[in-house]
Amino acid sequence: MTLDSLIVKAASHKSTVVAVASAADMDVLEAVVYAIQKNLASFLLFDDEHKLKVLIEEQFPLLKDNPKVSIQHVSSTTDAASNAVRAVSKGKADVLMKGNISTSIILKEVLNKEYGLRTGNILSHVAAFEVSGYDRLLFITDAAMNISPDLITKAQIIRNAVAAAHSCGVLEPIVAPLAAIETVNPAMIHTTDAASLVVMNRRGQIAGCIIDGPLALDNAISPKAALHKGIVGETAGKADILVVPNIEAGNILYKSLVYFANAKVGGIIQGARAPIVLTSRADSAESKVYSLALAILSSK
Repeated sequence: MTLDSLIVKAASHKSTVVAVASAADMDVLEAVVYAIQKNLASFLLFDDEHKLKVLIEEQFPLLKDNPKVSIQHVSSTTDAASNAVRAVSKGKADVLMKGNISTSIILKEVLNKEYGLRTGNILSHVAAFEVSGYDRLLFITDAAMNISPDLITKAQIIRNAVAAAHSCGVLEPIVAPLAAIETVNPAMIHTTDAASLVVMNRRGQIAGCIIDGPLALDNAISPKAALHKGIVGETAGKADILVVPNIEAGNILYKSLVYFANAKVGGIIQGARAPIVLTSRADSAESKVYSLALAILSSK
């Protein structure tokens, strides 16, 4: 499975509408163009109408008078976030996408008690990586939302990631809660959390997956490394979902894959009433499209 295969799969879903907050951005509009060319979705673009139309006129003629594009005028980034969230909340859009706007502004609107997208569940980030040399996508969670999750939060983070993996066609993903070692050490909270998550999985509290841990990164993704350390079984070295212990570890792993391994990636926020494409403003248009594909699959 590749990220491009997710685009093909997402294109088979009909009538997806994406609401984009603060869409007047080169990479965002480049992603919109590519998504339309791949027949992924229609778009509601929220931004200053004049600014957006000038940018489209000069750089993205495909979007001019395109029936799959609707420009919604707003006077500020806050209004862009508010109106995009309201569009999803009212059922006018299926996916929320962050444009050239700070994460804090859009998340404030997502969490609005009156019209936001709260469900009562934990919001968490799920990233799907395509790494050269691997025959599967690697899902990494949570590298962007929860700073230092406790056991109950980790359980919900896993449920969110499992739902994303299911939407991509991974029917029973292997989940590896990562730690520095493979044995349970009471002095290392992430190892005891991992052991508890395994028990919760076996008792049906976390369903739709197989959890095995604690595992160090090498033993989670490499059968050879796992065998060398005497870790055997059907899950050894075959993880589909890597659960990082905290946001620092997740951030480092995420950026190491992108910058050292030249990995391709798409990421979304799960746990809200609709998937949220919350890529960095520095992310490429390609990454934004992969994120859109993942969001579209997760919205169905």
